[in-house]
Amino acid sequence: MTREPTGLALVKECDDIELLLEGRYPDPDGGGCLGIPIRSIVLEDTFAGHEADLAREAGISGTLAVVSDRNTHAAMGARVTRSLSALGRITPVDLGDGVHADAETAAAVEERTRGCDALVAVGSGTINDLCKYVAARADKPYVVFATAPSMNGYTSANAAITIDGHKKSVAAAAPAGVFIDLGVLAAAPPRLIRAGLGDSICRTTAQVDWLLSHHLLGTPYRSAPFALLAADEPALLEESAALVRGDLSAMRRLARTLVLSGIGMTLSGGSYPASQGEHLISHYIDMMAPPGRPDVFHGEQIAVTTLTMARLQERFIQADRPPLLGPTTVTREDVIAHFGPGTGDTCWREFEQKILTPQSVDGFNARLAASWDDFVHACESIMVKSYELRAVLAAAGAPTDAASIALDCGFYTGAVRHARELRNRYTFLDLAADACPPDRRMRM
Repeated sequence: MTREPTGLALVKECDDIELLLEGRYPDPDGGGCLGIPIRSIVLEDTFAGHEADLAREAGISGTLAVVSDRNTHAAMGARVTRSLSALGRITPVDLGDGVHADAETAAAVEERTRGCDALVAVGSGTINDLCKYVAARADKPYVVFATAPSMNGYTSANAAITIDGHKKSVAAAAPAGVFIDLGVLAAAPPRLIRAGLGDSICRTTAQVDWLLSHHLLGTPYRSAPFALLAADEPALLEESAALVRGDLSAMRRLARTLVLSGIGMTLSGGSYPASQGEHLISHYIDMMAPPGRPDVFHGEQIAVTTLTMARLQERFIQADRPPLLGPTTVTREDVIAHFGPGTGDTCWREFEQKILTPQSVDGFNARLAASWDDFVHACESIMVKSYELRAVLAAAGAPTDAASIALDCGFYTGAVRHARELRNRYTFLDLAADACPPDRRMRM
């Protein structure tokens, strides 16, 4: 349960976040009440000078490794280090510039924090992923002080780590505390704010993809992650332009959406409610982008890939009949030829679990026909139209097409075509690729 730290008057949310911290959130899927393995979540206009109080309330003490990079240290790391020195010995871990969330960097962080009792992440996506991954491997607690509203991973128990060139979602430690100073977030570079908006709007496409897999393959599905987002999403979409004007009310909604989205992943035991076809395309881009491409934030890519998935989903759902699917034509040799021997073999082991064979396709088509009307009816109540999503992004100045994330049309078309080969996660990318003519609708 979040408690008020000494000397800091917190405005209690008294809502879903508080109920989850107390283990009293009613599970919309049945089965009693839900709780989360996080002791404290604080969203405040500012809590400058009280960082040690927050960490103490989350149970952090002893020798603390404060992990940051050059930018996040300037944004918040210096003040966190000063405040936390009241709790004990501080070991600063400055990762410098150009940090990547990969296995090699994680190993270096693990070595540099070996003698510490807990990790304190000061940053956003990359720093948080590295710390939660290292914390899990070393069986140490960690807390995170957010520096940007750029992604939804602050409260999740998984991390996006590149291992042997393959970006994977791996098990990680849930934070003991998540501390969000809205003033710091509002002062973040506008691109990072737009990235957070991009990462948040994929709720609609991820939910539709997950529901497709549930209807056709019997994949477990939960409505709780989406119920958590229902109260904040409409206003967030309505006021997206205010985010880049420094409006703290709008920033609070974005921060809450990102926090609750991460919690939804934790409740689901994986990234399913927030990472489907749109994230597969983004992962492909991360792995295969041409050399020399300018740095692009994860959420900027998700903004564009979400629009692609929304259009693709709409073309099928708005049709007057379900598609007819044929056997998957992609072979192991195709995948290895495209990705290379090492990565290609890893991808094939994932992809072959969901391919349609000549023996299985008839049964799949029968299930598709039987469940299609119910599936479409369910989708109509949860989708946001692609043109509406585009308007939301444009109002905030966020990317909306391949060129705006420094990719040419040819590469991006290939990314959409091959992204499904990365993971055993059935999405509309698979449905579209296996659809028989004239049902093939992989147009952008």
